[in-house]
Parts: sequence; C-alpha cells; structure tokens
Amino acid sequence: MASPLNRRLFLTGSVGAAAALGLAACGGTGGGEPEAAEVDASSFAEGSTMAALAEAGKITIGTKFDQPLFGLAGPDGEPVGFDVEIGKILAGALGIEAGNIEWVETVSANREPFIENGQVDLVVATYTINDTRKEVIDFAGPYYVAGQALMVLVDNEDITGEDSLAGKKVASVEGSTPAQYILDNHPDAELVNFDTYSNCVTALINGQVDVVTTDNVILAGFVESDPDNLKLVNDGETFTEEPYGVGLAKGDDDFRTFLNDTLEAAYEDGTWAEAWEGTAGAVLPTPDPPAVDRY
Repeated sequence: MASPLNRRLFLTGSVGAAAALGLAACGGTGGGEPEAAEVDASSFAEGSTMAALAEAGKITIGTKFDQPLFGLAGPDGEPVGFDVEIGKILAGALGIEAGNIEWVETVSANREPFIENGQVDLVVATYTINDTRKEVIDFAGPYYVAGQALMVLVDNEDITGEDSLAGKKVASVEGSTPAQYILDNHPDAELVNFDTYSNCVTALINGQVDVVTTDNVILAGFVESDPDNLKLVNDGETFTEEPYGVGLAKGDDDFRTFLNDTLEAAYEDGTWAEAWEGTAGAVLPTPDPPAVDRY
C-alpha cells in the first residue's frame, strides 16, 4: 500500500496550475475512466505538494464506501459515486490516472485525523465545510451544497419535519454536522450515534430508531436503493446548508489554490456536470455548481 506524500511540504513560487488544467471528460458510471492530463511535474513550484504528487504519479484519497450516489464500494471493492469522480478530476489535473489513486475508506469521525496524520493526501467524502474543522484542516471548494433532511420507514406518518422530533430516537453518524445539529437544536430528541450511515439505515429498518438524519443527497441514495422500505420526509425538504469541500492539510495554501482552480475549470468545461450526471444525476437533477470559497 503506497504511503501518501507529506502534506507539510514547504511551498515556494507560483502554483503553476494553469498548465495542469487540461482536464479530460469524466466518465462517470457509464463512460469509462477519465484520462489524466499530460502534466510535467517541473511546471509546479519546486517543493510543492503538486510537484511531489505529479512526480510520484500516485495519490491517496479518503472517501466514503457506504453512501449510494456519492461513495459506495462496488463489487470489486472500488468506490463509485460523485465524490469519487471529483477525486478523479483532481488527480487527473496532476497527471495521475484513475488507476493510480489509492482509495481509503473514511467515516465521519476519522476524516480530520486521517488528514492530520498524513494517511491520505485528500478527503472527498460528503465533507461539510465548517469553522470548527477549519481549525485543524483546510478545505477547497465547495463543489456541492447539500442540506440536512430526514428519512423514515414508508409507513411512518408521525414524523413530518424537524419540529416533530421530540421524544423520537434520531440516528446519525458520530462526528457529523447533522448529529451536532440535533444535539444543539433538538434536546428533546434522543440522538443515537453510529459509525456509518449504512448502520443507521439498518437500525431504522430493524426498529431501533425512528428516523435517520443526514444530508438530503445521502438519504436520497438510500431511498433510491430501497424504496419499498424507506422514504424522505416532506420529499427531502432541507433545514440546513451543507457545503461539501475537499479536505487537505492545514496551511498548504498553494495546493488549496490549485484544487480550487481545478474545480472551477471543471465547472466551466462541463466535466463537473458530467460527473454529476453519471452518478448522483441518476436520481437527482443537475444543480448549478457552487461558487468556490477562497478564504
């Protein structure tokens, strides 16, 4: 297993991103693997993360393995979904082929530690940008804005929105922003934390909890895969904004700029939309890409 490169490299000179943004079309789930751009590692600033990754020709990316539409492990163990395609776009801009990406399963609670400890180079995993997380890591993006919603069993008529959660057992994932939202805003509900959303769904089907809450796009994937048992409350009506970002090591400003440039190029050339339509677009309409936040 290849080790991720040191994210704390000292950065000098310009980013050199423009030479690397000739992105090939993204294949999504049905068009084959996207081709990486032809990149000369020397076009990047000496000592930069971009130069090191391009020279190595490999990258390690953390993503979810249990979330339909965004990051779900396939029959061969490789994840598929919109987050995975975003990872391929970013790797491709460094000249790294999809086959040279090492995918590492991340869950909500270990995303920051994996980045801080150098176990991954990036995390693309339905990863909401917030100020608390920015204290220990940095984010590129957002590349999508979701919203928190509720999912129940199809015969549940008691839960009609977040104002009906009092006294209910609400499942979410430890370390996630939806779980924290329930703690902060619904003290009369009983929050039941799990390590993954698939385990939340199992608990819901088994009657251990009354409702699952997380981002609308994640829940939509579970409903699409089991419509006989699951439904969204109020057709997936959201009550928060969850901007998804790409997590990277704190202080690697040139790399963050490069990633933001790459995302914006994908917005403009249609690669981002093609990635969406080949994955989450099977269930959800194609949104407008969000503005990148270059904080």
